[in-house]
Parts: sequence; C-alpha cells; structure tokens
Amino acid sequence: MVAIIMGSDSDLPVMQKAADLLTKLEVPFEMSIVSAHRTPLKMVDFAQNAHKRGISVIIAGAGGAAHLPGMVAALSPLPVIGVPVKSSNSIDGWDSILSILQMPEGVPVATVALNAARNAGILAAQILSVAQPELQERIVEYKREMERIVLEKTIA
Repeated sequence: MVAIIMGSDSDLPVMQKAADLLTKLEVPFEMSIVSAHRTPLKMVDFAQNAHKRGISVIIAGAGGAAHLPGMVAALSPLPVIGVPVKSSNSIDGWDSILSILQMPEGVPVATVALNAARNAGILAAQILSVAQPELQERIVEYKREMERIVLEKTIA
C-alpha cells in the first residue's frame, strides 16, 4: 500500500525509520532505490504506474538537489510525502529541504523535517487510516504509547 523510495542506498539508514514504523503499524510497504538523476526512466515508470500496482501513498526521500519527491509528484496521482535527507554533498540539509518544500502550485509534496522518515511513515499511515478504522485504532494506540513513554520520564 505504501511505496518507500529513495535516490540512493546512502539514504537507507534514514528511510529505514519509515519502514520500521510502517512495520510496527502493520502497514504493507515496498522499498526501492529510484534515482531522479541516475535512473530517470525508472523513476517515470514508477511514478506513472504505482497507483496501478496498488500503491496508495508514496514516501520519497532524497538528499542534495532532492528532485525525486517533486518529480514523482508531478507524474503520479498519488499523495507524495517528501523526506529531505542530509547527505554528504548537502548544505546542512537546507538544499534538500528547500528542493522538496518549494514545489510549484499544482504539484504538492507533503514535506517532513530533515531526516524525519519516521514522521513520513506516520503521515502515510494516517492518510491510509481515513478508510481503515483498524489502522486508525493502531495509530491511536501508537500515540498513547508515546504519551506513556513521556509520562514515565516525567520528574514529579
């Protein structure tokens, strides 16, 4: 139901957090490398056909110029969540953030914070949960669990 894509295998340590969260919430996903710059034809094919393969939401992580989320959003009818990744050639991640965030009118990309793939996973699950009450309940429980963890650490 969710596709997690990234521009390079160097993005995997960040993007794995989305996969881990989706696994915890029992949301099926696939994960692959789809580079906007090195495999542009693969990217076009992926973006134009993901919805035909049963994908409902795309999480796209990219560093540096970070064109992947925006290009996929331009080609796909699906919601795209962009994860800016601070990469080795990055300007403290700002290049990635702005490349994903500053999309032109008509081509939205929901953008999470730098390296915040876990938030992208939560957002993807929340989008899907609108039509899946069981998933929505798992999200509610996940948020309760976060609350419990914080309250256990609270100093009286």
